[in-house]
Amino acid sequence: MAHYTLGIETSCDETSVAVLRDGREILSNIVYSQAHLHEKYGGVVPEVASRNHIKKLPFVVREALDQAGIAFSDLALVGATYGPGLVGPLLVGLSYAKAVAYALNKPFVGVNHLEGHIFAHYLENPDAPPPFVALIVSGGHTLLVEVRAYGEYEILGETRDDAAGEAFDKVGKLLGLGYPAGAALDKLARQGNPKALALPRPMLDSDSLEFSFAGLKTAVVYYLRDHPDAARADVAASFQEAVVDVLVEKTLRAARQRNIKRVIVVGGVAANSRLRERLLSQKNLQVFFPKMELCTDNAAMIAACAYFRHTQLGQRDPFDLAPQPGVNLTP
Repeated sequence: MAHYTLGIETSCDETSVAVLRDGREILSNIVYSQAHLHEKYGGVVPEVASRNHIKKLPFVVREALDQAGIAFSDLALVGATYGPGLVGPLLVGLSYAKAVAYALNKPFVGVNHLEGHIFAHYLENPDAPPPFVALIVSGGHTLLVEVRAYGEYEILGETRDDAAGEAFDKVGKLLGLGYPAGAALDKLARQGNPKALALPRPMLDSDSLEFSFAGLKTAVVYYLRDHPDAARADVAASFQEAVVDVLVEKTLRAARQRNIKRVIVVGGVAANSRLRERLLSQKNLQVFFPKMELCTDNAAMIAACAYFRHTQLGQRDPFDLAPQPGVNLTP
């Protein structure tokens, strides 16, 4: 008999709902983006995001169930993101998921959003299991993780300030690219010279696996102040190359230090074309990126993680599980 998992992801400004059959087959993965609502503010407004999640979530759930061809009564498990993220949006998705599980008398699993990203790889590459080094890189997070097995993690390094995706958005705003800026900056960078600006590569020369992008962003601010007529494409290309240099070198360093020959890259910035080009060209190293729709925040990865944690680890969370906006991947 098929096992159907409902996954809900509302950690930031995407309202996403997915249905998986037997933990890996995606029957639906609906993502409603609020980017158009937040663009005029230049970033996500938590109150606006929360209210829009409340408004849209019931309809997105219905669409996901209809696309999967099942009813609420067919569900065997409900999973939802409990953190990290914005507390208001987290509360909306978490409350809805717990209500569904309670009404159906089915188990509920709270999912760590960062672990969820790792399960984008689980969904797409069942023949490339751990151990591997995971680079989780998005608008809110940049960290390197040794994944010894699914559910068994060691953080090797993380950002001390801005995440890489956050830096992309801030520099994109300086260049007039709107919000979110990642895809637009990637496109603009293809028209520019990545060597046009001598930008710093923060913490690149140390043996550390930590990241820092605030200084790089500030260097772009000062350059544009002093060169207001600079070619935007050259600025975009030079900035992107600096970020990618750091991400690639630190990821390869982590793989060498741990003597691991397999690397996965997940999160929104995994969609960046230059990062993909640089890492996929590496010799003697297996590198995996999810397809584009599994890079950004989505509920399929949350459902997959919930299914694994419930069926393999026996996890079942209480209905008083609270949102944890600042939770890390490991205790």
